[in-house]
Amino acid sequence: MTVKQILDQKGRDVVTVSPSMGTEEAVRFLAENKIGAVVVTGPGGRIAGILSERDIVRAVATKGAKALTAPISAIMTSKVTTCGQSHSVNQVMELMTNGRFRHLPVEEDGKLVGIISIGDVVRRRIEDVEREAAEIKAYIAS
Repeated sequence: MTVKQILDQKGRDVVTVSPSMGTEEAVRFLAENKIGAVVVTGPGGRIAGILSERDIVRAVATKGAKALTAPISAIMTSKVTTCGQSHSVNQVMELMTNGRFRHLPVEEDGKLVGIISIGDVVRRRIEDVEREAAEIKAYIAS
């Protein structure tokens, strides 16, 4: 299965925010939208960074409550790993595991076209394993 197939099933809507958004506002935004990360976009909709719960926790751990008054550009991850729609589930799992992150923006021709979470990847991998098991059982039974 490819990232394109996952996005075709799940949808391509991506919640984005501006780098000037305040961290405290971003915390509320994540909670209200029930998401663990948000893509930060700059001029022209280009990916400027990604802000995750982990980024916020690290900032509060090092700067204390003052971290909440800073713009998210001060604490976001600015070197963002992305994938393309042609990436396989296994490739995406490898990227997420090696990078130790749970959200991966999908980019095509420099444009944000979706986002994949570890939950999306695990769900599709389980579906693949269940399908393969059913095919093996059917083969053995015939």
